[in-house]
Amino acid sequence: MKHLNRILFVFLIVFTVTNLQAQDENNPWAFDFGTNAVDFYPTNHPTMVNAEGNSAGWLEQYGNAKDHYNFLASPISRIHVGKYISDGFTLGAGVSFNNIDQVGESTVNDMSYIGLDMDVRYDLGTYKFINPYASIGGGYTFLDEQGNGTLNGGLGMNIWFTENLGLNLQTMYKHSFDDTKQLPHFQHALGIIAKFGGTDTDNDGIYDKNDACPEVAGLKAFNGCPDTDGDGIKDSEDNCPNEAGTAAMNGCPDTDEDGIADKDDSCPKIKGTKANNGCPDSDNDGVIDSKDACPKVKGPKENKGCPWPDTDGDNILDKDDNCPKVAGVASNKGCPKPKPVEVITKEAQAELDAYAKTIFFNSAKSSFKNGVSAKLDAIYEIMKKYPNANFSIDGHTDSQGSDKLNKRLSESRAAAVKDYLVSKGLSAVRLSSYGYGEEYPIDTNKTRAGRANNRRVEIRLVK
Repeated sequence: MKHLNRILFVFLIVFTVTNLQAQDENNPWAFDFGTNAVDFYPTNHPTMVNAEGNSAGWLEQYGNAKDHYNFLASPISRIHVGKYISDGFTLGAGVSFNNIDQVGESTVNDMSYIGLDMDVRYDLGTYKFINPYASIGGGYTFLDEQGNGTLNGGLGMNIWFTENLGLNLQTMYKHSFDDTKQLPHFQHALGIIAKFGGTDTDNDGIYDKNDACPEVAGLKAFNGCPDTDGDGIKDSEDNCPNEAGTAAMNGCPDTDEDGIADKDDSCPKIKGTKANNGCPDSDNDGVIDSKDACPKVKGPKENKGCPWPDTDGDNILDKDDNCPKVAGVASNKGCPKPKPVEVITKEAQAELDAYAKTIFFNSAKSSFKNGVSAKLDAIYEIMKKYPNANFSIDGHTDSQGSDKLNKRLSESRAAAVKDYLVSKGLSAVRLSSYGYGEEYPIDTNKTRAGRANNRRVEIRLVK
């Protein structure tokens, strides 16, 4: 508790510093904290001698932490608060704690160390994410109960992880006004630094004091005001803030570049005229193209902009002609009179189906069983009665055997039927044959009766 008054004095200094200036820059406050090390050796002081008895010069063994640095076994032994002033200058105050057990090459009894310091830091610029600075100031340092004023100067840098959070490194030389009471020394610091204090309500990266639209995220180019559609015209001056446009159209798009903004253009993707609300009338017949069935040929409005032609010259106007490019007859609505098409009767087709079921082959062969020729002759007689009808002869098998063999067998059996009918005198042009193997069963292949049904020939009328 013997240092409580000193600690309170430090925070009084901090309070005084932080109220010296009103806010005048973005993130004006900086708070850094971490650990520190005190080194008496490389100060060019006569009492600092090396192992050979020679005086240690300036910065000699500056980085010899093992032999000369004094550390406090605490992750936080230094706190500093700074407030931006102007033109790169920051005014700050801090407090640091340490235990001294090494003064140069000499070991001493643990002495408490408290440093109360004020400084002015000058920003040396920012290089990518590294921000070096120089500092000068003064303070008061206690070694146990013995205190003495110091003049301080040093260098440091902030390495920023984000815009507001980074790593702080610093080395400070503290020159004692009375080195009989306290030796000059270096104090090194390593810690975390955080900047804060700026207000950005809309989180657009532009602080409220510089933001003309502080509650709506915007762009620096427009002092923090938005340009939602990204057309270079801020929303407050944009007649179409949600659609990219041009300055000539007051921020609205004119897709077809006809001088009529899309919002006022009935045909925004096709150039037109103001008289037609932006729509074209290619044939100038008073009917706009979108409503003109013949946009390149003049015609009356009554015919949707088309003339009343008779293209095929059959005395039937195209509007009434189902075949306007082919001469026809009125009885067939302008189309040619259809030619009669001969079809096979349902009764004849039923007979063909019945005879087809009686076409049997020798097992695993395409040769006919006895008695099949008479059935084929009957099929020939039916087909001969309908000379304009064409037929397809389709062969099918059951699932026994391989797919490939079944396919080949069904093809050869269908071809055998076709060849027989052609041999009787039917034109080969009227007949076609196909083999489908086991692809289209009409019954189960798990029973003998089902497999028998699947082994079949079908005769279809080709329309």
